[in-house]
Amino acid sequence: EIVGDGKSRSQIQREIKHKESALDMIARQYENSKISRETLKQCILSIADNSNYLQNNCKPIDYMIKLLKSWFAPGANMEKSKWSLAIYSDKEGSRLTHSHERQYYYVLQSLTLWREIIHDMFRLWYLAEQDLLDIELRYKLKDTGQGVHRMQPANRTSKAMHGILYAVQQKLGHTVQGWVGSSVIHLGDTNVPNAFVFIDKYNQVPRILNPIVNCLKHLDKFVAKDPSLLDYVKEKFGGIEEAKKTIVHSFFRGAFDGSGGENFFEAGSCIDGRLTSAWNWCQKLPDKPFFHLFRLSGFLGFDGNFQT
Repeated sequence: EIVGDGKSRSQIQREIKHKESALDMIARQYENSKISRETLKQCILSIADNSNYLQNNCKPIDYMIKLLKSWFAPGANMEKSKWSLAIYSDKEGSRLTHSHERQYYYVLQSLTLWREIIHDMFRLWYLAEQDLLDIELRYKLKDTGQGVHRMQPANRTSKAMHGILYAVQQKLGHTVQGWVGSSVIHLGDTNVPNAFVFIDKYNQVPRILNPIVNCLKHLDKFVAKDPSLLDYVKEKFGGIEEAKKTIVHSFFRGAFDGSGGENFFEAGSCIDGRLTSAWNWCQKLPDKPFFHLFRLSGFLGFDGNFQT
């Protein structure tokens, strides 16, 4: 995979040519009567496609996890700090009550779970198709409250998802706080009626995070070099770093507060409810004091239509 971050156009072009040459050399070397040169190239390029998918979809999650650990790690002074992640039920739309430390681990566990799901998305997508096309898994059309959907069990996808959740719990669930929140996975019910909706739901994660990451990097790359914009950010937020922390602080609190549904079954702290809360934060972005910073970064919406 050729990553273009910080590289000149000429350097990228050189790397592309080197990659094409290496691809031809490998295909020529290993072609035989059972597998053609073109088939070998397709196999190798499919690996590159997967690498590209992971680069574009896992990278923003890793970036947000890095900021969470760097800026909001639990400490003696964090609970009373203005950067505390503490949330309280019925305040600012929250459905949950967490101390700073508990919210920190709740966010960390949620982001890590999203990363592992995205990292295994190709396998999950394959299993989802198997579930959708399984003639023994009968479906029925039902109004789920989000329109009429094909409600159908997804046994293969559910088993794989429980395996991913278990692995993350084993990795991050041995803290003082333990596993924070519910472990319920909605799949085949009114919240997530079938495997296709499940796949679509988690494919939204990079669409949520990429605009946020893009805005944060834009502050460093462009605003910091524009004297007038820099003066404005200093007056409004106290500086570039403070502005970035304000955005991330809002996201780590408001996007993981159990909001976004009419009850705890639809939102709350269940596995897919965490993503519901994140979407709810996105919906409220235009009302945030830092929304204009998103617009300055070329942001147009969370549907992928934002400029870089």
